[in-house]
Amino acid sequence: MPSGSDTTAESAAGGQHADDSGEAAGGSTAVRGDGAGAGREPAAAAASADVSEKRNEITEQAATATSADEAPSADRSDRADRSQRPGRLRRLRALVRREAARTAGAAVAGIVLALAFPPYDLWPLSLAAVAALSLLTRGRTARQGAWSGFAFGWPFFTLLLQWLHVVGWDAVLGLAFLESLFLAGLGAALAATSRLPLWPLWGACLWVAEEWARDRLPFGGFPWGRLAFANTGSPYTPLAALGGAPLVTFAAALTGTALAAAGLVLWRLRTARDGRDGETVGQRGGRGLVPLAAPLAVAVAVTAAGYAVPVPTAAQDTARIAVVQGNVEQPGMDFLGRPMKILDNHVDATLDLARKIKAGKAERPELVVWPENSSDLDPYRWPEARERIDQAAKAVGVPILVGALVDHPGTKGYVENQGIVWDPDKGPGASYTKQHPVPFGEYVPFRDELSTVITRLQQIPRDFWPGDHSGVLQTGPARLGDVICFEVAYDEIPRDTVNAGARALVVQTNNATYGRTGQPEQQLVMSKLRAVEHGRAVVTAATSGISSVVGPDGTIKQRTQEFERDVISAQLPLRDEITTADRVGAAPEWVIAMVGVLACAAAWFAARRGRTDRRPAQPAGRVRQSDARQTQEGQQR
Repeated sequence: MPSGSDTTAESAAGGQHADDSGEAAGGSTAVRGDGAGAGREPAAAAASADVSEKRNEITEQAATATSADEAPSADRSDRADRSQRPGRLRRLRALVRREAARTAGAAVAGIVLALAFPPYDLWPLSLAAVAALSLLTRGRTARQGAWSGFAFGWPFFTLLLQWLHVVGWDAVLGLAFLESLFLAGLGAALAATSRLPLWPLWGACLWVAEEWARDRLPFGGFPWGRLAFANTGSPYTPLAALGGAPLVTFAAALTGTALAAAGLVLWRLRTARDGRDGETVGQRGGRGLVPLAAPLAVAVAVTAAGYAVPVPTAAQDTARIAVVQGNVEQPGMDFLGRPMKILDNHVDATLDLARKIKAGKAERPELVVWPENSSDLDPYRWPEARERIDQAAKAVGVPILVGALVDHPGTKGYVENQGIVWDPDKGPGASYTKQHPVPFGEYVPFRDELSTVITRLQQIPRDFWPGDHSGVLQTGPARLGDVICFEVAYDEIPRDTVNAGARALVVQTNNATYGRTGQPEQQLVMSKLRAVEHGRAVVTAATSGISSVVGPDGTIKQRTQEFERDVISAQLPLRDEITTADRVGAAPEWVIAMVGVLACAAAWFAARRGRTDRRPAQPAGRVRQSDARQTQEGQQR
């Protein structure tokens, strides 16, 4: 009670002033007359004592009142806190019950999307998953949409990336969690734009925007799990020749969102009733099906568009190649085995090919392709490795594209992942260095800080140094574009290589760590999409499989099995014409993604304007009273 305390203090101060005045008056009287002054001294003393006692009594009462007032206040605060805790728990339980079904539905939809990818390869499920997420986020708040997107994304990436369990299930769950944050953003954006007209169109654009971000962030991005990679054998695949993988994603997503809109119309028709005359859906007849025609027409038109796109396949020239899959000692993290084991496997397989050529059982190729890490020792530093590669090249009599890890020539402690053209007469010649090393696989970001916390990172002793140019290499009569391993997943690297003059693409890869986990199949379909996108044959050379030859139309001409030594011989078509996708580059992706972002901005402004319009206006009299009250309170302060 501050006001009471102030009043009590003022009273005590007033008593003090009266006491001082009395003492002064008594003193002056004593000076003027001894008898009169002496008679008044006991009375003055008694009065002073009474004032002091009253002052002390009032002060104690004030302190007691203040303490008594503060104690109930503290008790009320504690009781309020205790009463709020059950309320919060009740609200949390209610939220869990309310969102449980929707969360479970989102998780199931995420698993369904994972089944659209290899090794299951059920591409129509990608359309169903997109439609499901669109319906689960429709009409929700951005926060609710983000949760649905996250509940969709984490199971999806966990199943899709389960091949990482070779490293550890914590790596699977951690990477899946990180990637699902992008789908949480997608879910929030889908919820925000679901209230706009033409929402299926904006939803499809947002799928492209999400993949645009995931393709680049963080540490250069991780584009695994793009809708385009689930549709490498679908009616949408030919669209890659026009706008690359982003256009395939857009077409598949637009079909899915259009099907969601159609499903929404069917649901409304099923449950609709006319409250005025009791007319049912069956009585309405064909009139109720009119709103259904538009989304179905969009889905059919987008699907049919792929069949109308020509896929160029005519070759200007050919080259006969041999792809050597030498195999590894064992799958998993320790696939290297003893030093030179993998190199010996590839040399021996090439020597077998040379013996068959000499015996007339096989045609001599014009070039031989070895996979990534086919030489497990640096041939520039280890004479025995160099001698073995020379032996294989001289025996077969044609250049060999060798994959090797080479010490960086200028910076100690770094290694380069290279493809080296090895001539039977001149030895090592032109080379390509991998431009996009894999974070936490081929280099460790923040190594000094993270290695002390995550000791497993110490198994990567040296960081890979990135290359700075595309991999166009003259290998015998063919001008090939070298792409190493995961680089095939990134749009810009194969595109830049083709635009630099590559007449066919070679993907040197080593999937021995993830053998028999589904990862090699997931990478193989990326080669199929790149073949159509760039109108180029794509050769995949893998240490343990899957090695393959894919035609410019995206069909697999030949392939090997995993963990078997094998040699593929094929006539490789060489093409010079570039596709529309190569000409326009990343422009379609940027345009579609920006449309999605602008749709989000429009939804935000529309929601803000709606809140402003719904805010009730105060009556003029109430406004004047409020202003007067604020003025009075200001004067009192």
